[in-house]
Amino acid sequence: MGDSHPTRPSLLARLCNHRDDESWAQFVAIYGPLVYGFARKQGLQDADAADLTQEALRQVARSMPDFDYDPARGTFRGWLFTVVRNLLTKFGKCLQRPGLGAGNTEALDRLEEIPDSAETLSALWEAEHERQLYAWAAEKVRGEVQESTWRAFHETAVLGHAPAEVAGRFGMSVAAVYLAKNRVMVRLKARVRELDAES
Repeated sequence: MGDSHPTRPSLLARLCNHRDDESWAQFVAIYGPLVYGFARKQGLQDADAADLTQEALRQVARSMPDFDYDPARGTFRGWLFTVVRNLLTKFGKCLQRPGLGAGNTEALDRLEEIPDSAETLSALWEAEHERQLYAWAAEKVRGEVQESTWRAFHETAVLGHAPAEVAGRFGMSVAAVYLAKNRVMVRLKARVRELDAES
């Protein structure tokens, strides 16, 4: 998928219009799972991760009318990472107050295990972004190809099974398995490019 998939200004510019429901739906579909998945991996329970995601998206919505995107100052995703990291820190402090929190110390213990290094957290954020980007593209592409094509791709490219083994299991030729894998890869890369072009 490549090392960097910057959020291009076109989607960010459209988000300045709070009435642009289509752009906001696209934004939430792309970035909502990223924030939620990252929060879950940092030890938040489902409801807490959902609350943090909502608050992060709310902060984005509040910031958009005055948001001045300047790629020279960093990526939008980097700015969003800072928002999420600050919310995680605030959430951890809330759990330390008497009478607040999830009712046990497990969430607090997990939050205290979050790496202090901004570089480490940033790497975890980028890894989650790649995972969510693949999931988003895969959801789109799976509906565009035959199920046998998708299964051949998934078995070889994702699960790492040998093409000959997959061919035998699904009653396909080895060449057909390679073709299916290639066809899906091309579509996945096109979806990622499309996302880059629109956002």
